[in-house]
Amino acid sequence: MIFSPQLIALGEYLAGEFDNREQAIAEPVWYVHLCLWQRRVNLFTEDSITLFAEQANVIKLDQPYRQRIIRLRHGSDSYAPLEVQYYMPKNPDALRGAGQNSALLNTLSPSELDLLPGCILIVTQQTLVGDRYKFTATPPPETACTFNYLGNTVQVSLGFEATATEFHSYDKGIDQATGQATWGAILGPYRYTKRNQY
Repeated sequence: MIFSPQLIALGEYLAGEFDNREQAIAEPVWYVHLCLWQRRVNLFTEDSITLFAEQANVIKLDQPYRQRIIRLRHGSDSYAPLEVQYYMPKNPDALRGAGQNSALLNTLSPSELDLLPGCILIVTQQTLVGDRYKFTATPPPETACTFNYLGNTVQVSLGFEATATEFHSYDKGIDQATGQATWGAILGPYRYTKRNQY
């Protein structure tokens, strides 16, 4: 399959090592200083660009968490030409640390992943100077990203914006009883700057 320049650019923009140092220094009460790794993985290559993602508090880099797989592909709607589908590893502990050690991803296969059907984003893009873009990823209307984790049903609200140098995460946990955000980008996005390109 031939990938569009926009899909290729989205994959390049998302792949890398990021942190939100400036934000954490400016607003330490509201934003933890995090490191985020997003690495290309050799999955779903017939129609997608796929990434492994995990993050860690910078004072606990040896304890990364939130391992996930992000599949970028062409959408079926001309109004939303790109989409993102999330998967969860069946055994996240087996991949813990793969953000810093990509060799852990070499044998990963689709059978080791759980599809998260409601965890999908529609991506739109704005053309900036030259061949640069700003991508905005939001959930489709009336969808809910829920999944089981450690025996509990978890709901999250997903979303991001990405340019060649920045990644803003709107991800937050949702209390299903109240609909209120309980963790994550409660007061606005986590504003990551790309430190290394993968």
